Amino acid sequence: MLYRARLPKPLQEVPKQPPPQLIFFTRRSTSSSSLLSIPPSKTANQRDHQTIHFTDCHPYSRSPYTIPTPIDHNLFHGSNLFSRIRLPTHRLSEVRRLHALLIVGGFLHSTTATDTTFGSQLVHAYVKFGDLVEALYVFHKLPRKSNIAWNAILRGLVNAGQFSEAIEFYHLMLTQRVVPDNFTYPLILKACSGISALEYGKEVVESIRFNETYCATKPNIYVECAIIDMFAKCGSLDQARMIFENMPRKDLASWTAMIRGIVRDGDSLDALRLFRIMRSEEGIQPDSAIVAAVLPACGRLEARQLGMTLQGCAIRSGFEVDLYVSNALVDMYCKCADTWAAYQIFSNIAYKDCASWSTLIAGYAQKCQYRHCVELYIEMKSSGIRTTAVTAASVLPGFAKLKLLKQGKEMHNYILKQGFESDIVLASALVDMYANCGSKREAKHIFENMSHRDIMIWNSIIGAHASDKDFDSPFRIFRRLWHSGLKPNSITLMSILPVCTKMGTIKQGREIHGYAVRSSLETVISVGNSLLDMYCKCGYLELGVKVFDHMLEKNIVTYNTIISAHGIHGQAWQAFSFFHKMKLENIRPNRVTFVGLLSACSHACLVDGGWSLYSSMIDDYHLLPDMEHYSCMVDLLSRAGRLDDACNFINMMPVEPDINVFGSLLSACRAYKKVVLADLVGGKLLEKQLKDSGYHILLSNIYASIDRWEDASKVRTMMKEKGLIKKPGRSWIQIGGWVHIFHARDTMHPVFNKIQETLESLLFEMKNEGYILDPSFCAQNLVDVDIGDELMNLHKS
Repeated sequence: MLYRARLPKPLQEVPKQPPPQLIFFTRRSTSSSSLLSIPPSKTANQRDHQTIHFTDCHPYSRSPYTIPTPIDHNLFHGSNLFSRIRLPTHRLSEVRRLHALLIVGGFLHSTTATDTTFGSQLVHAYVKFGDLVEALYVFHKLPRKSNIAWNAILRGLVNAGQFSEAIEFYHLMLTQRVVPDNFTYPLILKACSGISALEYGKEVVESIRFNETYCATKPNIYVECAIIDMFAKCGSLDQARMIFENMPRKDLASWTAMIRGIVRDGDSLDALRLFRIMRSEEGIQPDSAIVAAVLPACGRLEARQLGMTLQGCAIRSGFEVDLYVSNALVDMYCKCADTWAAYQIFSNIAYKDCASWSTLIAGYAQKCQYRHCVELYIEMKSSGIRTTAVTAASVLPGFAKLKLLKQGKEMHNYILKQGFESDIVLASALVDMYANCGSKREAKHIFENMSHRDIMIWNSIIGAHASDKDFDSPFRIFRRLWHSGLKPNSITLMSILPVCTKMGTIKQGREIHGYAVRSSLETVISVGNSLLDMYCKCGYLELGVKVFDHMLEKNIVTYNTIISAHGIHGQAWQAFSFFHKMKLENIRPNRVTFVGLLSACSHACLVDGGWSLYSSMIDDYHLLPDMEHYSCMVDLLSRAGRLDDACNFINMMPVEPDINVFGSLLSACRAYKKVVLADLVGGKLLEKQLKDSGYHILLSNIYASIDRWEDASKVRTMMKEKGLIKKPGRSWIQIGGWVHIFHARDTMHPVFNKIQETLESLLFEMKNEGYILDPSFCAQNLVDVDIGDELMNLHKS
């Protein structure tokens, strides 16, 4: 704030300057209080020898700053006053005192070279202390403006993030015939990169080369680094690399700019290669800036060991406390799925900024630790940190997976209040949140109201409908996406392929596979895994194996998918063969791998092989079994008819068996007609207050198969008392471009009568082939007894 002073008449009668040509900010109102107070009764001669008091404008400061008059001009020369305000202990109030001194001395309106320097340095001082409004006001009042003043305002605009205004100000500078210098160019290039103004940046570079050729103004290394950084941030990495390679001398800043650009472009391997060359061949030691730039590359490649090496380098060099390095370490460990190590780094940050909190929140969400994600966000809010768009996008997956619809709606409301609703990432996260919480209408409303839809939000709405039972909607949206002119990416294919899997629509799956090949998306490992899963689950195991063989890169998900697929198809030995290949490629099996292997043994009745794998999982790979592994072992023993061994295994389990463990045993009781054991297991199941009617119906059918109708009726009555209803069976078939869906006992299909005639014809053919209907698997299902009777009567006829 600039304060008016009651000045002597010769100083008050300074002619007013014309209004500035370019005003970026509104001038703040001036206060009526005075910095300079002179009693009116004093004569001019007396005033020449009095002491003038410059009261600090800060409301809590009362100590006067005094200088004798007449003012000694030598006081402003050299490094007396302007060097003092560079000290960290000085504040904006010191700059305001200096401003008042310059006004009193008449320096701001003088056109001499020395006095022009004073005004320019004052502008620079205001910018340094963050008061851009006062800096602009003083700047426009200067009769002559040096490069120092122009560069100071340009720096202030860039530091404030006003990149478009900075470019406009630079253009004004050129129209005033001010020649930019090596302090100007890094600032304007940073402004160009801030808004990705590549074409304007190229014009600036051409101006630099022109001045170098015709004006002998050679750009220094800071300018060259700024050019590299501008090209890299604007997506022109080839030009950045060309500038970098042609530099006669490369310092640490140039290496940092180039490596940071490569990391931003996504080529993490090349970034690490360049970092190695910098250290080993050039002998340049890293600083905090380049360590913070390289760590994201380690995270993307999950190169945890290299990240730990860089952490050690930071500790030895003493910049492990640097906030940017600490945040980069948190991000690296999160991307390497080590959220515990990330939390240790996070806990040791003395002054956490919003990026610190957001990085760890996002890390928890990526690791599916959604409760930790939400709890950390609550802690962040209680610490007074403001929620940004990045933070909101990071915590919304936690609200989605935990079904916290109320908190999700509160976040949506906050996003609208802050004006973040046009953010594509946030809109996609909101669509996912509402879809996961079962509010498809709100998800669709957000999608339809987006003025600009990129591929990310299309992927979100496809994923929202893919989880629904309405299988036609994802394909309908996919067709809309195709007609919109956008090209599906790998995430799109990963969202739509599971729908093909659920519906068994191999035709659409193969068409999507063809698009993946044409667009080179087949090489993306996640797309290859989705294609492999689709073919295997649709029953085309040989096509799945072909996809597997053509994959250039395979991970643990690839092998788990192919092993599980062969196990389900009863090809246990082939599953073991893929397990052996997996070990040869040094891919360590996880719990999911052993679930697939044990399931393969179960379907093939390989009891000894199953026991061997179960022991190897514990002893060789140090993986503790969970409930899925226990269920697989019980199923393995039960399918082999070793029900006593299955019971003993259940009794020796260190945890309470869940319904799937008992369910595997109950299914075997029906197959082997072990009614006594079925009574015992059924009682255990019914004690667990099941919400699924499936096991109730299974137990009822077991009783009905041995004519224990009263017990069967009791189970059915219990189902009614619990409000359990058997979910009707459903099937579908695709003919042409139409999907026909059928529900049990549904007679509403347009060609139902023709379907019935075909079914009867097939049943007669089955009878002629010698098929004998097993009534225990048909007529005893009391819910569908009339359908069972029809089949029995048809069979007897």
